[in-house]
Amino acid sequence: MSYRKTLKLVCGLAGGSAVLVFAAATADSRGLFGDLRGGEVGRWSRLPVLRAAQPAWTPANHTPSPTGHSWDFNWDKRDPSTLTNGKKKESSTEDPSSEQDNGKPKATRNILLIRHSQYNLSGLSDKERILTPLGREQAELTGSRLAALGIKYDVMIHSSMSRATETANIISKHLEGVAVELVSCDLLREGAPIEPVPPVTHWKPDAVQYHEDGARIEAAFRRYIHRADTKQKEDSYEIIVCHANVIRYFVCRALQFPPEGWLRMGLNNGSITWLTIRPSGRVALRTLGDSGFMPPDKLTRT
Repeated sequence: MSYRKTLKLVCGLAGGSAVLVFAAATADSRGLFGDLRGGEVGRWSRLPVLRAAQPAWTPANHTPSPTGHSWDFNWDKRDPSTLTNGKKKESSTEDPSSEQDNGKPKATRNILLIRHSQYNLSGLSDKERILTPLGREQAELTGSRLAALGIKYDVMIHSSMSRATETANIISKHLEGVAVELVSCDLLREGAPIEPVPPVTHWKPDAVQYHEDGARIEAAFRRYIHRADTKQKEDSYEIIVCHANVIRYFVCRALQFPPEGWLRMGLNNGSITWLTIRPSGRVALRTLGDSGFMPPDKLTRT
């Protein structure tokens, strides 16, 4: 049977390209496709699609190698095993295990990061960059979604920019039954957190903007993204309404990913990103840019 007929038969019987790639790679490694003689290229190398799909790791090691970077459990500088009231623990004659257990956080913080809704891009100032009619619809949909989750929210913090403030006000109307406190914060304003890698050509802030915005957005991260205080007894659910750049930077920092990779993600207007921070310092990303609760014709990313 010819080579091509053999591959077609394998693919047909297997019903998928994965078996085809594995069979072809195995056959080639055993020399069944012919040896390289006098510069002659083997049949395997004549199949660029199969060659591109070949695993990067060797047959002896079917798992990618770890990067070697371990998780920093004291990323927020609030690990009770190393600090107490901002000072290092000193030796004590008292039972250290009892003291340490009493000083450990018990609660989990849930932080829901909401990107503002669509706004007027032609506005010359922040006051003119208010939500569009579609943006107000998006905020209503986001508010309905948050209310439908049946969660008792503790606070809603929002950027002081007009589009975020308006989005938060609309959302809050859907949460009136739980009396959520609204707090405005300048640190959460949109900006350029850090120069992205890889760079982009359509957006190039100068070094001064990165220097100023980066310090401010990092300060916002340190203020709002951390494990619960030891005095907090119950799990909390906090809403932060802000901007795409801020949210993406927060996610990278919280998950201990390279922060310069923030621009590799995209977020729809009115989307929900959910971070969970455990008392141990572990962080989980429950959702990233969830906007599935919106009809397709209401989705935008401006």
